[in-house]
Amino acid sequence: MPSASCTAASHIYIYGERVRKRKSKLQSTMFQQKHQLSIQTNPLSIQDSSALMQVDQNDTSIVAVDVMQNGGASQSDPIVYYSKRLQDELHALGQKIKQHEDNLKLLNTQRNKLDDSILDLQVTLGKYHSSSVSKIENDRANLQSEEETTEQILRHEKSAAGVLCQLKTRHGAQVSHLTLTKDVLGIVASLGKVGDENLSRLFSEYLGVDTMLAVVCKTDEGVKALETYDNEGCITKSSGLHGLGASIGRAIDGRFLVICLENLRPFAGDFVADDPQRKLDLLKPRLASGETPPGFLGFAVNMMNIDSTNLFHATASGYGLRETLFYNLFSRLQVYRTRVEMLLALPLITDGAVSLDGGMIRSTGVFSLGSRSHISDLRQDVDVRFPKSSGMSDIADKSAETEKQIQEIRWQKEKFQDDIKREITLLNKAKGTFATKKAEFLKFLAQSSSYASQNQIQSGQDRLTPR
Repeated sequence: MPSASCTAASHIYIYGERVRKRKSKLQSTMFQQKHQLSIQTNPLSIQDSSALMQVDQNDTSIVAVDVMQNGGASQSDPIVYYSKRLQDELHALGQKIKQHEDNLKLLNTQRNKLDDSILDLQVTLGKYHSSSVSKIENDRANLQSEEETTEQILRHEKSAAGVLCQLKTRHGAQVSHLTLTKDVLGIVASLGKVGDENLSRLFSEYLGVDTMLAVVCKTDEGVKALETYDNEGCITKSSGLHGLGASIGRAIDGRFLVICLENLRPFAGDFVADDPQRKLDLLKPRLASGETPPGFLGFAVNMMNIDSTNLFHATASGYGLRETLFYNLFSRLQVYRTRVEMLLALPLITDGAVSLDGGMIRSTGVFSLGSRSHISDLRQDVDVRFPKSSGMSDIADKSAETEKQIQEIRWQKEKFQDDIKREITLLNKAKGTFATKKAEFLKFLAQSSSYASQNQIQSGQDRLTPR
């Protein structure tokens, strides 16, 4: 059996070997830790809304190095890891605060722009109101023009348009409640206005008297009510519009046109943006250079002024008169300043054109030649014209559109106000979280520094103790 002294010596040798191995491992670990920490010395900066708050990463690095240098290698990994995690969280919170502040700045800027837009529109609205007052006399002139159109229709005593116009003149609004006429929207000549007399004459001549006197109905049922037939297919003169004409001494003679809105193919494109008259967004003719041809003034369908009541929902499908009735009447009829300019643009004309000096192309390859030198001659040939628009209806439409825009902008402003309130709430929450996390980080720095000091004292005492 080995002696006690041999056993003790063996134990001491084994313990010494374990100490040497631990010392070698500790030195290797300290070198690696110092090398990693040497590159983590950049300060962390976080921008708050009121002041610049800085948390120096060197503080945690110094604490960790001190711990390792004083025999605390076993605790260095958790300290460095926790320090790095806190710094990352503070950095992320700082970025979130900055993002909310940027959002608030952007929202406030946009809200201020909306305030400016509302102010500008209110000024414009005031101008419209002033203009409407100054145009009262012009409005009276416009009413006279409508009366003149009505008189021109009444001159055609034995026409369907003349019978309906006579009925409306005698009974007024009650006509719209009659079974026979409740679906009748009006006569073509009375459903639109133009800006001046010259356009009125040109458009009236282009369409012709029969079309100007055409009766416009909303549905097929309205068309059927105007004329009935017996078993042999002959017109029943005692019923429908024929019976009505006979009852007032205006028996209808000859054919008459009736236009059914619901059977018309409406314009399939878009409308001009923010246009109170809902003009059609038609592609303008373009030369090879990309410019419009000289003298081109626009499309006839967009030069008609339509009452606001007929701009929307003239049909059950929600279409207005411009995209149904007048688009089918004029299609893409172009208007030019002079005949010469119109003829130069001939390759670009697809659906006819007219010029202010009397030129007329009815369709591709079909020209209307000749001239009329006197206005009176033209009035004798085409004695039913569109009434002139004084601009009063335009002002009313623009005024209504401006008020609509103001209301829409106010709704947008209310939405921005809600967004601003939400951003302020999120910003305050982020700042509160940042303050809590910063206090936690500073507390950690203080505790780490205290721990390092204790280990330094303990290490000094260990060095003074005799081995």
